Amino acid sequence: MAHFDFSGRTALVTGAASGIGAACATWLAGNGCAEIILVDMDEAGLDALDLPCPSRRFIGDVADEALWDEVEQSVERLNHAVLSAGIASGTPIVSQDFAGWRRMQAVNLDGVFLGLRCALRLMLKGTGNRSAVLLSSAAGVKPMAMTSAYGTSKAAIAHLAKVAAAEHVSDGIRINAIAPGRVETPIWTKSGYFESLVEQHGSKEDAMAVIAAEVSVMGRTAQAVDMANQIGFLLSDEAWTITGEVLGSDCGYR
Repeated sequence: MAHFDFSGRTALVTGAASGIGAACATWLAGNGCAEIILVDMDEAGLDALDLPCPSRRFIGDVADEALWDEVEQSVERLNHAVLSAGIASGTPIVSQDFAGWRRMQAVNLDGVFLGLRCALRLMLKGTGNRSAVLLSSAAGVKPMAMTSAYGTSKAAIAHLAKVAAAEHVSDGIRINAIAPGRVETPIWTKSGYFESLVEQHGSKEDAMAVIAAEVSVMGRTAQAVDMANQIGFLLSDEAWTITGEVLGSDCGYR
């Protein structure tokens, strides 16, 4: 079994108040990180995190360039970054209003670009193992109806990771992406579709079972901690040979 040692390192996590972001912050802290930089709009969610290491919080919209100027000016060094913040919706193209399209790109794509640019600038000040993982999606790899805005933003993130990896391989900085399928996180469980399934089938567990049967050949869906385990590996020294890749982690998404 691999031993992940992040002692003495600083990591940045966006979308850290819930879901995959919170699971990654917890994983990094539990594997020895000296400090976690937490970024999210949800101040109460960040307050609820109980991490066994020091942390700094930046409350704001990841699509706001001023937020990232503040992070860059406040953080002295950075070893790792997980860019997890995002939103989702399901709308056919003919019904997609432009404001909703733009908001999806602003949070999911602009926010990742700004966060990655900031993280890279900070990483370039240091040496040693430096790495980042960007959150793409199965919807950004496989065409799925009703995901024009979401899937397009996630496809662009996957390509952004590859471009960044090519630009910084000579600097010793690795950048990868992960493309989850349905994961039991608030981005799905707070959706109108999921709430209707709960009402129809009687419980959250039964609703997740219906989703698993619909989309996964494995007959199950992942938890946030599953994604954190895989992201943690991609960030770690053990993954030193891996850069510019998009890890599909979708339980055999149909």
